[in-house]
Amino acid sequence: MNYQEFIEIRSDKRFGKPCIKGTRISVYDVLNWLSNGMSKQDIVADFSELSEEMINACLAFAADKEHKLKVAS
Repeated sequence: MNYQEFIEIRSDKRFGKPCIKGTRISVYDVLNWLSNGMSKQDIVADFSELSEEMINACLAFAADKEHKLKVAS
C-alpha cells in the first residue's frame, strides 16, 4: 500500500504529527482507536471523513515506521 496518498506530515498541523490528509486526525488517533477495540467500521461510522483505505494507510505507515527502527546494540 502506498500510504503517502493518505498520510501527510505538516509542521502547522497537530505539531507535525502524521495525519490523514484533509483532516486533523492523526495516525496515532486511529491506531489508538483500533487498539482500544474499535473496528474499522466503527471508526468510519464515527468519522465519516475517513474510509477503511485511510485506516489501512495508518496501519501501513506504522508498520513501515516499525520496520525502519534501528536496534540498539
